[in-house]
Amino acid sequence: MAIIDSLKKISDTVWELPLGYKAGMRVPARIIATEKLVRDMDEAVYQQISNVASLPGIARYALCMPDGHSGYGFPIGGVAAMDVHQGGVISPGGIGFDINCGMRLITTNLTLQDVQPRLKEIVDRLFHRVPAGVGTHGFLKLSHSEFRDLVEQGARWCVERDMGWQEDLELTEENGCIAGADASKISDRAVQRGYNQVGTLGSGNHYLEVQVARPEDVRDKELAAKFGITIPNQIVVMFHCGSRGFGHQVATDYLQKFLKVMEPKYEIKILDRELACAPFDSPEGRDYFAAMKCGLNMSFANRQVILHQIREVFSEIFGRSAADLEMRVVYDVSHNTAKLERHMIDGQEKTLLVHRKGSTRAFGPGHDELPARYRETGQPVIIGGSMETGSYLLVGTTSGSETFFSTAHGSGRTMSRT
Repeated sequence: MAIIDSLKKISDTVWELPLGYKAGMRVPARIIATEKLVRDMDEAVYQQISNVASLPGIARYALCMPDGHSGYGFPIGGVAAMDVHQGGVISPGGIGFDINCGMRLITTNLTLQDVQPRLKEIVDRLFHRVPAGVGTHGFLKLSHSEFRDLVEQGARWCVERDMGWQEDLELTEENGCIAGADASKISDRAVQRGYNQVGTLGSGNHYLEVQVARPEDVRDKELAAKFGITIPNQIVVMFHCGSRGFGHQVATDYLQKFLKVMEPKYEIKILDRELACAPFDSPEGRDYFAAMKCGLNMSFANRQVILHQIREVFSEIFGRSAADLEMRVVYDVSHNTAKLERHMIDGQEKTLLVHRKGSTRAFGPGHDELPARYRETGQPVIIGGSMETGSYLLVGTTSGSETFFSTAHGSGRTMSRT
């Protein structure tokens, strides 16, 4: 029997695996996609998202976004919100190894006509100044102690050292520094893997692109103007990267710890060991949360340093300051994270730990966590294309509450690396 035959069609874009699909499911699993996308998903996606639906404390639904594909434990595109007051767990598999892999978008006042004659020079200099590839090192020379400071302070550490503007922080999720990061909870091995990688892209589907906002692709001119897209064929810069080897090691360290205590200490049985977890309100869960926040902050700092390098390159080539070129951040948002948020469940506001793995947060208008300038419009949502294909700048909506204000992440893959 085809998997789609097990799905209940809720609407043209919502499909449900009911509780009876698999023994142990605590909530239904929902896939947010068109029928064509649902049919194209590999079977592992359905097995993984139904496994997620069995985790302790999960609220409402386990969710998979339209670009879902198989991952470690959770599918990429997976979303799960855990009630922290009802035994909810935290799972590294629901965040990903590249903690705070995310997107940043920058506008300029340049046009395609300005940039085209110098495009090769721009790309060559960016390639030199923003290292890419496996194992690459950044230009920042940090001691282990300085790196531990950086992962507690995030992008603010960079701005305080003249690698950015105060406005950059205001336009970054969590103002570029999530509170509660504790460097005492990360291993020396994690520090060793990350201290020389700040300011680098990494490999895989990570990229830095010089892009064009063509007039025919702007669907809402008024909204685009509020996001800084105001001139025909405007040049913008988008990049996609995360916490590099540091985040990978943090996840690896705590997966091993959770596997040792999950069943013997907490009597948690799971359908897949890749979903290794611990109660959020446990010493191990709290330690991982504090360590994971260090990964979030490292990535915010990483993207801040990359922005600094991009601004320097454009300034050198065009002989104008970055401020004069109006190289301003539109937004910086993660798609690999777990955060405490308030959401309505059965008419009651609850504190939930929302895991988003390959899924972008997308708060709607009026949300109090948004910067003041986006409170009326909703959050800018950056959906990266694959390298050299179109990317999207969208906006969060009030109806997003159905998915805990989460959407796709794009960035070039609809299937597993393997």
